[in-house]
Amino acid sequence: MAQTAASGASSLPPVQVDAPSARVRRAQPQRAATNRAARPQRAARTAPVVAQPLSVRSQDARTGQVGYITTSISSGTKTNTPLVNVPQSVSVLTKDFIKDQDFRSIGEAIRYVPGVVPHQGEGNRDDLVIRGQRTNADFFIDGIRDDVQYFRDLYNTQRIEVLKGPNAMIFGRGGGGGVINRVQKEADGVPIREVTVQGGSFGNGRVTMDTGGAVNENVAARINAMYENSGSYRDFVHLERYGINPTMTIRGEDTSVKLSYEYLHDDRTADRGIPAQGTVPAPSPARPTVPVNTSYSTFFGNPDQSYSKQDVHIANAVIEHDFNNGLTVKNSSRYANYDKFYQNVFPTTSFFVNPAGQASISAYNNLAQRENLFNQTDWTYRTHTGPIKHTITFGTEFGQQNTFSLRNTGSINGGATLLVPASSPTTFAPWTFTHNNATNGDANAYATLNLASVYVQDQIEFNRYLQIIGGVRYDRFDLTATNLNPGGTRESRVDNLVSPRIGVIVKPIENVSVYGSYSTSYLPSAGDQFSSLTPSLALTVPEKFINSEVGVKWDIHPRLQAAAAVYDLDRENQRFIVNGLVTALGKTNTKGAELSLTGYVTDQWQVTGGYAYTDARIVDASSATIVAGNRVGLVPYNTFTMWNKYQFTEMWGAGLGVIHYDNFFATSDDTVRLKSFTRVDAAVYFRLDKTWRGQLNIENLFDTRYFASADAANNITPGSPRAFRASITANF
Repeated sequence: MAQTAASGASSLPPVQVDAPSARVRRAQPQRAATNRAARPQRAARTAPVVAQPLSVRSQDARTGQVGYITTSISSGTKTNTPLVNVPQSVSVLTKDFIKDQDFRSIGEAIRYVPGVVPHQGEGNRDDLVIRGQRTNADFFIDGIRDDVQYFRDLYNTQRIEVLKGPNAMIFGRGGGGGVINRVQKEADGVPIREVTVQGGSFGNGRVTMDTGGAVNENVAARINAMYENSGSYRDFVHLERYGINPTMTIRGEDTSVKLSYEYLHDDRTADRGIPAQGTVPAPSPARPTVPVNTSYSTFFGNPDQSYSKQDVHIANAVIEHDFNNGLTVKNSSRYANYDKFYQNVFPTTSFFVNPAGQASISAYNNLAQRENLFNQTDWTYRTHTGPIKHTITFGTEFGQQNTFSLRNTGSINGGATLLVPASSPTTFAPWTFTHNNATNGDANAYATLNLASVYVQDQIEFNRYLQIIGGVRYDRFDLTATNLNPGGTRESRVDNLVSPRIGVIVKPIENVSVYGSYSTSYLPSAGDQFSSLTPSLALTVPEKFINSEVGVKWDIHPRLQAAAAVYDLDRENQRFIVNGLVTALGKTNTKGAELSLTGYVTDQWQVTGGYAYTDARIVDASSATIVAGNRVGLVPYNTFTMWNKYQFTEMWGAGLGVIHYDNFFATSDDTVRLKSFTRVDAAVYFRLDKTWRGQLNIENLFDTRYFASADAANNITPGSPRAFRASITANF
């Protein structure tokens, strides 16, 4: 495993997926109630007590991560549990898959995850739709919340874990459709010295570095870094970003300490795409319109005054201790500081491109500054009651989040909008931005959130055929927000939320599980960003998400996983504005089915992807345009994705991927339809020797014209035309 990590090879390494346990120094059997897959390793655990370097306990080995496959995760249950024993639909995108696809963002990577669709995010943040539920806050790093609206980078990512379905028992508030958990690369002692240089179409340029290893048998260090300066297939759109992430691990006989810090800077054009075409009469669900017929590269608005800037600082400390009596403890602390500003001059929400051939342009900017402080403590106790095995997890989470937000409205020539010809919609006319509370209600607020949680869970293994996972979490969500505008008020709300979860797992044979699960989650009234709290919101009950799911997981062989799930997800108390007041009368329902296949079909052929059927509907809404029966926006009925990589020889390999979406609507009023599309991606891989390798990625091989995502009827993102990216990697 160490050799593979160092060389960056993506061919199958000569080790088993179920790598030896990290704790080889003691002849102590594993007592995890859910980890029968680990039983063949018991002979290895009886080895004599010897000093082991950190590389033996590599990050890959602890989760069986090889190529595109990961056999166990801890984010689904808070204990390192085989995926086949997690009663929830989970997709994992490993670092090798990310590298082979040359992904740089979460929005690009999740297209290969069944049931997840990228949202435009107004061109200034990561935004997703998971099982019909939009989210721009349900992001986590190593199981701790990373909820500010910004663009993340994958230069320091070990894997992306997509856990679908609400599960507040593990993650707390939000997560109505699921969560995205990034596992960062850590200092595990595996020697690596790798530099990758990339260039490609539309001025793409990027360099990354990953270097580290064992300082001695107890200390390891690692640094990941990245710099990118790229253009875009969209006119006038540019990106510059850089980041650095040093990490350190100190490991004693029973205690380990992991420290990390990340700084990420991102400066890019805020691109909100193109509007829909106006019609007479106005578009409706019975007569939906389509995006305006223009070049995929046309920029609507003023690109010089449309930009997004972010500076992110995240510091982590994780302490783990094993009491050697079945009890372990893990304490995780995080301090994060986010400084995010974006400004956009964009196609307005007031009009479509009208039949006269004009587009309406508006503008505003927004500042968001947040400090997060979180502490999680997880106690895990492995024990028996007679023949029944238990893995009991109990713990607490405390946090404080302080947020300042300020919005300013743009004006030009004394007005709030500007009409431009649809045939030439790029304008460089200067806009003025002022804070206008009286007319537009521009935000100027400071909010403090204090949260406290306690949770308990038991993973029970009755015998080799039956397991049950049950738990409950209590969250106290205490939010106070002060409107700093003249005449503003100070509002507060406290929510006490109880979130249960239960899953039953039946294993007719060791490598097959059939499960059923029930879980809930809540989203407090201030929403997922809680930057302000109006008097009306302060009286509104939280939204509630209820998920029922049955599924089957099959480890076809130790390196190939298949899974299927069907689910029913209700969203209740959804908020709408009626006569200027917030009402919690909305309800949606999503029914769906998902299939996935990941791993090695043969020693040379790897695959990942699957199929999702998603029927997300409005059940009840107090809105003139979003009515019962409408389809939820950005949710195709059918999506299919599959990436294949074949290693022909040690020197040559190739990849081929397909992404297919049925038609879908830009928003839930169902007035703008985006047509179905099929996109084909490809790659060629070349390894010269242990030091040098290269790859060529081709996105949209057949130059298909399609629309990738949207934010609203006026903000639709055309997909990229055919694009090439070439990279060279050196391992020293």
